[in-house]
Amino acid sequence: MTTTARLLAELPSPPSLIEDYAVLGDAHSIAVVSRRGSIDWLCLPGLDSEAFFAALLGTAENGRWLLTAVSEDGGEVQVERRYDGDSFELETTYTTPTGAARVTEAMPVESGRHDVIRRVEGLHGSVTFVHEWIVRWDYGKTRPWIYRASAPGGAEVLRAISGPDSLTLHGSPLPTAEDGRHQDRFEVAAGDRHDFVLTWSPSWEPVPAQLDVDAELIAAKERWASWARANTYQGRYREAVVRSLLVLRLLTQELTGGIAAAATASLPEHIGGERNWDYRYCWLRDAALTLEALLELGYRDEAEKWRAWLMRAVAGDPENVQIMYRLDGGRELPEHELDHLDGYEGSRPVRIGNGAVDQHQNDVMGEVMLALDLARRSGLTESTQAWRMQQRLVEEVTRRWREPDQGIWEMRGPARHFVHSKVMCWAVMDCAVRAVEEQGLDGPVDRWRDVREEIRADVLEHGYNTELGSFVQYYGADHTDASLLQMVQIGFLPADDERLGGTVARVREELADGPWVYRYRTETGVDGLTGEEHPFLACCYWLVDALARIGEVATARDHMEELMSIMNDVGLLSEEYDPHAQRFTGNLPQAFSHLTLVRAAHALRVADEKHGPTGAEAEVEEPIDPTQTAFADDERSSDA
Repeated sequence: MTTTARLLAELPSPPSLIEDYAVLGDAHSIAVVSRRGSIDWLCLPGLDSEAFFAALLGTAENGRWLLTAVSEDGGEVQVERRYDGDSFELETTYTTPTGAARVTEAMPVESGRHDVIRRVEGLHGSVTFVHEWIVRWDYGKTRPWIYRASAPGGAEVLRAISGPDSLTLHGSPLPTAEDGRHQDRFEVAAGDRHDFVLTWSPSWEPVPAQLDVDAELIAAKERWASWARANTYQGRYREAVVRSLLVLRLLTQELTGGIAAAATASLPEHIGGERNWDYRYCWLRDAALTLEALLELGYRDEAEKWRAWLMRAVAGDPENVQIMYRLDGGRELPEHELDHLDGYEGSRPVRIGNGAVDQHQNDVMGEVMLALDLARRSGLTESTQAWRMQQRLVEEVTRRWREPDQGIWEMRGPARHFVHSKVMCWAVMDCAVRAVEEQGLDGPVDRWRDVREEIRADVLEHGYNTELGSFVQYYGADHTDASLLQMVQIGFLPADDERLGGTVARVREELADGPWVYRYRTETGVDGLTGEEHPFLACCYWLVDALARIGEVATARDHMEELMSIMNDVGLLSEEYDPHAQRFTGNLPQAFSHLTLVRAAHALRVADEKHGPTGAEAEVEEPIDPTQTAFADDERSSDA
């Protein structure tokens, strides 16, 4: 075994713990990189393209790009990492017994290409690095043709080609072929600098030129930071809120406006279980909730871009509206299993695509209408075409609200009359009525009012259990669901109504352990799946939000403080959290978790202004001018 192979064999095998991953991104796609410098998941040119680094769901043989420091004598390697300011420029510092070095990683946002930059710099002493480049297309299945070529200017590069795709690796020293993979070992002394750039391009195009790495790193950092400066949040959770807003922007596609639910696929909700889903698509619900979080903190142009995406995606008969779409608005998301992948820590099946696309979920239109209502109230001018689209969606809800559905959690069991779904249908009608009454838009408001009251009466009669003193998961049930916490947000009843207070109390009793909240009890069999799951972070933040709104601010604050403590070292959240093993589960970074964090922080801030602070508030910075931003096409409107 060569020295390089031995050093690589001594490193931890992929995948890493989910909380040990950070992300790089360019608002087109996202690279998932471990704490020890392995890019274990990357799909280019788009987030929902096929992965060519898929070690996250298998082994190194399924593709990865590793660039990390090692200690040749087995000594300790200390790793510290951070994002440079409000950006996705990741800095990782490695300290070994012989020296220290820094790796700076980013994806350029203005190059007009699809690149990943990795810069290695020696800080002091001398550090040994190992470099391994394994490319496997078709989600880690297909070996490409790899050869050495010359880039413009004459520099030697590695090029991998498979069908329509190619990857080009620029840099020096380049790794050498070793049994189907490319490996290298090199020394980095103080003052040394090595730049490596990976570029995706169509296979029929010539070898791409090397980037101006200095210029692209500066531009990417400033573009993210400039966008972050536009937010209006002032409060004690500012760092977490800003990072969460940046994550939501990262998951928003620059070209189309589609908002992905997460960057990854099939990371398990329960390690070793079957609850493994592909979240690289645009759920109308998740996107609408993301939009509300952005709007509440000053971002309006995202609303206009997403509204345009929505109109393209749902164009046609409202009966054919789906709950999710591809990021470009495409409708086909066939779910299938990848048998060649072992799954994250043996969690199978590995699913690509999402079969829930064919489900009927009545709540989705409520989230959409609430987001568009907030956009109007935030000053976004309503277009004639957009309002016509909404009218058609409202009419579809008036026709279908009585039908059972699969609910917000995409139950794969029988359709039921889920209370949350009915309440969100009420929200559709409420938004439509207020659009006429308050914004002067046209519509059959008398009929819409009648339908709104009919839905409310139906929910109060069939969805509220007087013995429990609580609303329930579905008509006839004797248990709750964490989605009922949203009833406090949307104004179905006044915040001080005892039925809402009773529901919050019942959810805490049945589904919560302190701040940790489950979506529902899986043992009821309502979802049609086997196995378990862990507390769902969005529900944890919903509880904070609900407690703040009903006046239990001190408890809400205590929960928020504990939830803040679990964010990973670079401020990311996954879908779920196992408080016993103290580890993340589910896909990462999860838009639902980050957007509910933002809204919970906002609700606490509003509650403090209403009831007075419950503890020592952090110093408030000077107000931010929301017109200062640098994302192309994202400048704030003059009346923001």
